[in-house]
Amino acid sequence: MTKTAESFWIWYPGDREIWLGNIFNNRRTERGAMFPPFWKQDSHWQTVSFRKEVTLQKPETIRIFADGSYNFALDGQLQFGQPASFVVPEGRHQIDIKVHNMAAPPSLLIESGKEGSSLNTGDTWLTSYEDKIWIDENGQAHGSGIWLKPGFWPGCNDANVLPSKFQLLKTVPRTAVGHTLLDQDSRQVLYDFGQETMGYIVLHNAKGIVRIYYGESEAEALDRNRCETLDVANLYVREKTYTLPESRAFRFVLVEGEADDVSMLYEYLPHDLSQSGRFECSDGLLNRIWKVGAYTMDLTTREFMMDGIKRDRWTWSGDAIQSYLMNYYLRFDCEAVRRTIRQLRGKDPVTSHVNTILDYTFYWFNSIGDYYRYTGDTGFIREMYPRMKTLMDYTLSRLSDEGLAIGQPDDWVFVDWVDFPMHKRGILCFEQMLLIRSLETMQLCATLTGDRKNYGKLAKDLKKKTDRIFWDSEAHAYLHALEPELNRQITKFPNMFAILYGQASEEQCLEILDHVMLNPDVPAINTPYMRFYELAALCQMGLQDKVLPEIKAYWGGMLLEGATSFWEKYNPSKDDNQSEDTIPPSPRAPHLEMYGRPYGKSLCHAWGASPVYLLGRYYLGVQPLQPGYGSADCRQREPAWEARPNLGGLEWMRGDVPTPYGKIHIEVDAYTLTVSAPTGIGRGIVYYKNQQAEVRSGQHITLQL
Repeated sequence: MTKTAESFWIWYPGDREIWLGNIFNNRRTERGAMFPPFWKQDSHWQTVSFRKEVTLQKPETIRIFADGSYNFALDGQLQFGQPASFVVPEGRHQIDIKVHNMAAPPSLLIESGKEGSSLNTGDTWLTSYEDKIWIDENGQAHGSGIWLKPGFWPGCNDANVLPSKFQLLKTVPRTAVGHTLLDQDSRQVLYDFGQETMGYIVLHNAKGIVRIYYGESEAEALDRNRCETLDVANLYVREKTYTLPESRAFRFVLVEGEADDVSMLYEYLPHDLSQSGRFECSDGLLNRIWKVGAYTMDLTTREFMMDGIKRDRWTWSGDAIQSYLMNYYLRFDCEAVRRTIRQLRGKDPVTSHVNTILDYTFYWFNSIGDYYRYTGDTGFIREMYPRMKTLMDYTLSRLSDEGLAIGQPDDWVFVDWVDFPMHKRGILCFEQMLLIRSLETMQLCATLTGDRKNYGKLAKDLKKKTDRIFWDSEAHAYLHALEPELNRQITKFPNMFAILYGQASEEQCLEILDHVMLNPDVPAINTPYMRFYELAALCQMGLQDKVLPEIKAYWGGMLLEGATSFWEKYNPSKDDNQSEDTIPPSPRAPHLEMYGRPYGKSLCHAWGASPVYLLGRYYLGVQPLQPGYGSADCRQREPAWEARPNLGGLEWMRGDVPTPYGKIHIEVDAYTLTVSAPTGIGRGIVYYKNQQAEVRSGQHITLQL
C-alpha cells in the first residue's frame, strides 16, 4: 500500500505495535491489582532516522511535525535548531531527519504546500534505527545502515494529533436496560446492560466513595468479595458526570455509594459494515449463533485481536490465528491482523517462543501464510520475513536430536485445556503437524522474497519422520507421543490437523475419520478453541450435515445457558450444578468457575466465535485458490477462488463473504444457487451438486437443477 498523495505519520516498522502492545497487555487487572503478561516485552527504538531522496523541479516549502525532539539535515548539512518549516530548493536532494522519544515511538510527518508532493511522508520514505552516519572535518556526512520502509496506519494523518495520542477505538453512550435497588442504606444498585459489553462506566451526580463491582454474570457482580474486576471512585466534590478511567468488560454492574444513575461509554473498533460478511439461513437458532459469534468477534477485536475482554485481555497467538480466520469471513480488517502479528512477534533477538508456548510459535508462522492466502499482500510478507527467519532459526535450534519439535524445560506445551488424562511431555505428534505446516509457510515466504533457503525439504523430511514414528496402520491413526517410549494414546489433536493441513493421504483421512473423528471412544473436545479445528476437519471431509447439529447443540447450548457472547470453555455434558474445578463451589453459578477461581471463566472469548468461520468457509463454501482472490487483470489459467455451498440440512441460506475487492454474495436452496462476484476479483469457479460454472469479475450467475 503506497501513500504519497497525502501525508501520514511514519515510524520504524512494528515499533508502534510493540509500544501499544505493552500498554494493551498491561491493562489486565485482578481485583484492582495490575496483572502483566509473563512473557518478554520489547521496547521501541528510542532514536529513529528518516530519509528521503527527491528531485524537485522548483523549490517546495515543507512543514515538519515530530513526536519527539529532532534534527534536520539537507544533503548531509545539519540545519539550525528544530525548524518547523523549511524551503527545499530545486534539484536533487537527500533529506535526513532524526527523531528521539523515550516515551513513545519516534514519529515524523512532513507536509508540503504542493498537493501530492513526493516529500509528503508515506511509504516512499525510508527509516532506520542505526544509520551509522558520521561527520567528517568538512561537515560532510558518511556511513551506511539498514533502511526499511516505515510503518504507518491509515487514518493517522492529522498533524495536530501526535501518534502517541491517536485513538483507534471510538465510544458511544449506552444506558442500562434495567436496575434493581438492593439495599437502601448502603445505596447498592445492580445495573443490567442487557448483554456482554465493554467500555467505561459513567457515574451521574455522584459524590464520596463509590465502589463498582463488575460481572459478566449477575452472580459475579453480586459477589463483592470474589468478583474478578472492581473499581473505587473517590469523589471529593459532587460530579455531574464522572467517567471511570479504565475500560472494563461486564454485563452487570453493582454500584455501592452515592450516585443517582449509571450509564456507560461503549468502546469499539469501527468497521465498514457495508463491506462486512453476513450469514442468514432457514434455521433461527443458527442465525442467532452467527450473530452472537459476530458480536463476540467485534468485542474481542480492538487495537489488537485479544482472547477475552475480561480475562486475560492479552494477545495470544493461538487465539489470534482463529480470530484472523473468522475476520476474513466477517470484517476483513487486515489492519487489525497486521497489527496483532507484529505485536506478537516483537523484536530480535529471540529468547523464547511466542507467548512462551511452543505451539503458539507455529500458529504465528501459519497465520502469516493464511494472511497471504486471503489478501495477496506481498509487501507485508517482505516486511515480516526477516523476523520469520530469526524465529525459525530459534525454533530449529531447539529440536530434539532426531530433528523433531519438542518442548524444552522453559517452554509451555499447551495443545488445549483437556478434561481427560493427557501427558504433554516428550515429542508430541501434534507439534510435528504444526511445525511441518510452519516450514511449508516459510518455503512460501522464502520464494516470495527470493531467499534460497530450502525450508520445503525440511518440511518433507519432518513429514517422513512423523509418519514413520507416529502413524499406526492398525489403529488407523497418528499416535500421541514419544515419552521417550511410544505413547499409544489416540487423541483428535494430531489427527484432525493431519486432515486440515493436507498431511494425511486421502486413504489416511478416511481411516482417521472413521477411527478417530467419529469414534465415541476417543476423548471428546470441550473447548471452542479446538472444536474450531475438529468441526473444520469434519467439514473438509464433507460432513456438513453432521456438523450442523453439533454447532446448534454446542453453541446453542451456551445460548440456552444465557450467553450473550461465546465462552472460553463449555462442556454440555456437565451438570450445571457440578463445579469444573476442585474449589469451593459458588452457590449461584458453579459453571462459571475456572482456573481455581469462582468467576475465572471468560464469558466472551475470541475462540468461541468459531461458527463465523465455519459457516462462511464450509457452508457458503467460499475460499481463495490464488493469493488475495486473484485479480481480474491477471490472466491466470487456474481459478482464483471457489464457492462450494453445502446446505448441510438447511432449507436455504444466503450470505456475503468479504474479499479485497468487495463481497461475494451467495444464495442457495435445494434447487438454485446464485453467486455474485465483485468487480476486480479474479475468475472464480462455483459448484452446485453435479454442476459447475465460471464467474468473472462483476458477474452474477445462477445454477439450477
